[in-house]
Amino acid sequence: MRKDEAELFSAYLKNTAGMPPKFISHYLRWVAEYEGSTGPDHADREQALECFKNRLERTRESWKVNQALNAVRHYWFWQDRQNRKERQDRNDRRVRQANLPCKVGPESEALLSQAKRLMRLQHKSYRTELTYLGWIRRFLAQTHVAARTEIKASHLRHYLSYLAVERRVSAATQQQAFNALLFLYRHILQVPIEGLAETIRARRTQRLPVVLTPREVQGLLDRLRAPYHLMAGIIYASGLRLNECMNLRVRDLDFERQTITVRSGKGGKDRATLFPPCLHQQMQLHLRDVRQLYAADRREKRPGVPLPFALERKYPNAVFEWAWYWVFPSNRLSVDPRSNKIYRYHMYSTTLQKHVHEAVSMLGMTKRVTVHSLRHSFATHLIEAGYDIRTVQELLGHTNVQTTMIYTHVAKKHKIGVISPLEKLAQHPDS
Repeated sequence: MRKDEAELFSAYLKNTAGMPPKFISHYLRWVAEYEGSTGPDHADREQALECFKNRLERTRESWKVNQALNAVRHYWFWQDRQNRKERQDRNDRRVRQANLPCKVGPESEALLSQAKRLMRLQHKSYRTELTYLGWIRRFLAQTHVAARTEIKASHLRHYLSYLAVERRVSAATQQQAFNALLFLYRHILQVPIEGLAETIRARRTQRLPVVLTPREVQGLLDRLRAPYHLMAGIIYASGLRLNECMNLRVRDLDFERQTITVRSGKGGKDRATLFPPCLHQQMQLHLRDVRQLYAADRREKRPGVPLPFALERKYPNAVFEWAWYWVFPSNRLSVDPRSNKIYRYHMYSTTLQKHVHEAVSMLGMTKRVTVHSLRHSFATHLIEAGYDIRTVQELLGHTNVQTTMIYTHVAKKHKIGVISPLEKLAQHPDS
């Protein structure tokens, strides 16, 4: 690496990648060692990186090997970034000199339309559809390609590294973008994805969930009016996700067995969870009011509620049945963005989020409390009560028990008899 390149690469590491200054010299040394072993212009980057890794693993510790590989990935991304910037600057100058209008890209719109049709054929949820289309649109705008045949695997590698380095997104966000673009490459473009080893990965961090104490939960519920008080109560009592609460139908409530059935939850899975008797009377009063709205809909011959999958074609009258009616219906009719039909939908999830945020502000809490914090509190309080982790996993609908294990880190430690050494010192200062 030449001296001028080293200075530019150091500036990139400091200003763009946000690298602490004490690591920059190590990164420069690793790049120099890589170029000395494989050459600066090795044709197959992935193969060169694998050879470099194998050579380092013989004499270096694992954390040093990872640091060296990360340094090389950053160097590659910096080189590609420089080349792309030069090409883009030349293209911008050409556009300005010729006074050409900015193209919207009809080819990109055609790709988005094709992706939308295929996702609906695969029965992906509407939320997944919007998320995937958003990432594909941002990717196409970032790559500046004019035709679909020009999109290569290198564009994907550069964009994922761009998200990690320049946008500094979380590992989960980078993985979400990769899933969306993998759908584009695999099903629409049919371009094989290779060389992902040279992609810079976003740093994966483990955050502890925000958990409320039972007193804080009670204070939050007391400051919510109907029906938001009942909605938040169900989420805390049953461990539901926000969308699972909104999608509840009358048929999902079993008062006799004291269970709530979650239909097509995260991952398309059904599960049964708790429906405590303390909520039964409040729910019965709420359903009495909802029944009046249902009766008015039938009396006025308004549209029914949407049904999942193809049930509406199989059972045409089910859209008007009480069993399929929403537990928390919206006060107004809405248009289905897919079929353009008018239905009675459930309430917007942002409505409950807004009221919970206002209640948290009234309580003066310093915690970053959201609706999902009630689900976290449900799991944590069950673990503190002594229920085994497998039971909590099934109630939450987690596929992997490791996901549920995070709540053991926020559960009260004194339940297993752990006493701080400072507490012992205060009790026996002379011992």
